[in-house]
Amino acid sequence: MVKSKKEIIHLLEEIATYMELKDENPFKISAFKKAAQSIENDQRSLAEMDDILSLKGIGKTTGQIIQHFLQTGKSPELDQLKKEVPAGLIPLLDVQGLGGKKLARLYHELGVIDRETLLREAQNGHIEALKGFGEKSVQKIMEGVKELGTRPDRYPIDDVLPVAEEIEEYLASIREIKQFHRAGSLRRLRETVRDLDYVIEAEHADQVRASLLQLPLISEVTNAGDTKVSIEVNTSIQIAIDFRIVKPDKFITALHHFTGSKDHNIRMRQIAKDQGEKISEYGVLEANGHTLTFSSEEAFFKHFKLPFIPAELRLDGTEIEKIKTKHDFVSVADIRGDLHMHTTWSDGAYSIQEMIEACIKKGYEYMVITDHGKFLRVANGLNEKRLLEQNQEIKKAAANYPEIDVYAGVEMDILTDATLDFSDEVLQQLDFVIASIHSGFSQTEQEIMKRLETACSNPYVRLIAHPTGRIIGKREPYKVRVKELIKMAKETHTALELNANPKRLDLNAEHLQMAQESGVKLAINTDAHDTTHLDFMDIGARVAVKGWLSKSDIINTMTRKDFKQFLKKK
Repeated sequence: MVKSKKEIIHLLEEIATYMELKDENPFKISAFKKAAQSIENDQRSLAEMDDILSLKGIGKTTGQIIQHFLQTGKSPELDQLKKEVPAGLIPLLDVQGLGGKKLARLYHELGVIDRETLLREAQNGHIEALKGFGEKSVQKIMEGVKELGTRPDRYPIDDVLPVAEEIEEYLASIREIKQFHRAGSLRRLRETVRDLDYVIEAEHADQVRASLLQLPLISEVTNAGDTKVSIEVNTSIQIAIDFRIVKPDKFITALHHFTGSKDHNIRMRQIAKDQGEKISEYGVLEANGHTLTFSSEEAFFKHFKLPFIPAELRLDGTEIEKIKTKHDFVSVADIRGDLHMHTTWSDGAYSIQEMIEACIKKGYEYMVITDHGKFLRVANGLNEKRLLEQNQEIKKAAANYPEIDVYAGVEMDILTDATLDFSDEVLQQLDFVIASIHSGFSQTEQEIMKRLETACSNPYVRLIAHPTGRIIGKREPYKVRVKELIKMAKETHTALELNANPKRLDLNAEHLQMAQESGVKLAINTDAHDTTHLDFMDIGARVAVKGWLSKSDIINTMTRKDFKQFLKKK
């Protein structure tokens, strides 16, 4: 069933897109876009709206569609549009330079219905001949389309996680499985993943194998041996999965072996060899021929006189020496608050009150609401008047929740001319100011660094959010000299963010280590636009481990009292 207004907005925008591709009446298309915008601009969440259909901009037709969607979670109108528009057009919408209007022209004027027909028409010179399509724009479109047609060698982790969760839900339903665990690069938290690996503990491999081969997502079975099942699935992505089925006593050594990395395993085998032993996926073979097995990975590492090495750190073997002197890592249990989140006042799905209640459920002691500033009009960003109104609303709402400290902030844009979106007179009225870059990604290093210097030097800016601006596998970082940024942050006592959204994971592990070594404080934040996004904190804490961070490196591990004191000084 429909849970948030974001789902309704997405429905209306999707209908408008399909109508655009069909070349429907522009006024009809505009009606759906206006209805979506009206819901987006309303500062209430879906639960707080008495009657969403009474909003200005929602007409009879859009209102009926919304009402049916709210009651059933379905839209016959969208389903019908999907039948009338060639399915091959939809992936083309992801190509830079191809919006709904342009793609509609190619469809209706040239008969483009998919990747192949578009490339054919481009190569024939027919697209370039159309008004509004120049040689350079067609070349860019072709490059983007060609990328669509190739299966990537590795997928961004954000694309892989939903598939893994679906697989794990199925594994949890197989009664014969005693336990299972992710292995491979996903367990090590690589930012990109080639395939999925699972180690499964079971007494009867044949029964488990039979169940695995019934997995609904399977597109191809590549191996169905006694203890190994290999398949390919084709959902949102096409990816290979290996399942290793082992007896209970072999589970831990198999998990260590198949987690990797290759270089970590080589170094561990050398350590075993030095003490007259041999490691394999089946156990540790002693010199006397006896095979040792273990009840936990902690016990496995202890056998080699090592502290437990988190999977995220098993990289190249050097971690084995480093772990001997450093093994006090931050954990998600240490996090006492989230300092970056959005509400319905800008582009979030839930209200101030709903975000507060979600943070209370997380057990947090404090939180900061940081909606977008006025520059991000596309995100319904707040101007000075609305920002200060929200400030008062946050304080009013906070009074109803004594169990948590709720602070008013903003995610303010660092503009392309190296100025800030708000004046100091406005910023000084807020509890916690975040500065970030959302535009001008193609600027030079010098221009980017000047912008970041402006933000760090401002007495009210507490934190630089997603400092490199990357989207894993989708957008390269802008030209930031991270060492220089860290130096500026150190000199100005500005914290840097580890943005825990799996699309970003920014800063990355290497940069986190650099920041820690320089004594720069960090914050792990979810940048939540939905209450469910608060769960990103778990992956954020794991990235912090990958960056060798301790609890003391992270400002949102402070106690409630200490954080309140922290806010009194820059």
